[in-house]
Amino acid sequence: MATLREIVAYCNEVLSPGLFRDYCPNGLQVEGSAQVDFIVSGVTASQALIDEAVSRKADLLLVHHGFFWKGEEPCITGMKQRRISALIRNDISLLAYHLPLDAHVELGNNAQLATRLGLEIDGTLNEEGIGLYGHAQADLGLEQLGQLVEERLERVPLLVSGGDHPAKKIGWCTGAAQNYIDQAAALGMDAFISGEVSEQTVHTARELGIHYIAAGHHATERYGVRALGDRLASVFGISHQFVDIANPV
Repeated sequence: MATLREIVAYCNEVLSPGLFRDYCPNGLQVEGSAQVDFIVSGVTASQALIDEAVSRKADLLLVHHGFFWKGEEPCITGMKQRRISALIRNDISLLAYHLPLDAHVELGNNAQLATRLGLEIDGTLNEEGIGLYGHAQADLGLEQLGQLVEERLERVPLLVSGGDHPAKKIGWCTGAAQNYIDQAAALGMDAFISGEVSEQTVHTARELGIHYIAAGHHATERYGVRALGDRLASVFGISHQFVDIANPV
């Protein structure tokens, strides 16, 4: 068993949340039990995930998408009240890391997605290190790359062709990072993978000559929080289970 304070301190040291200008607070968002023996992790602190943490008798819920987002209604009423009260009633802490868990060079969503897809990392898309670029072990056509994504993420992606060329150089950024397609194109990428797609993303891909793959916000961000949970279990000798609450977005 570990203490909550030890786990939070370890995560803050490893992920360095103070380096990021984020849209939400990173770290401990709801304080529960001072002792932690069992962690449940998941992508988003939805009611369904909280209910799973309660039913599995977790001491700590670890997520990528927590609470208290910039511009969000601050009052704890309605849906937010039900979620937070369920955590407090059951003495479950909520620990959330957003951009720090996207950017980490080993545990981050982008690094973990590279491992999942078998991509070699050559560099970062920007100074913040949020997105990455690299290459596959073999040159792939758009359809082949799409098939690889579908097989590894178990989700059918949306494919937008940027022309008749293979995807030798590939950029990627998980979640809602479709606007990074411009940075990927500027770096000479043949294809860019993210989670979501906007109307203008299709035109950008066609006009800049870069393939675009929308592989799902949830689907691309399942792996960082799972890797962090596994790391905590190993370091502190405690139990961890990742719970995947299905989300088609």
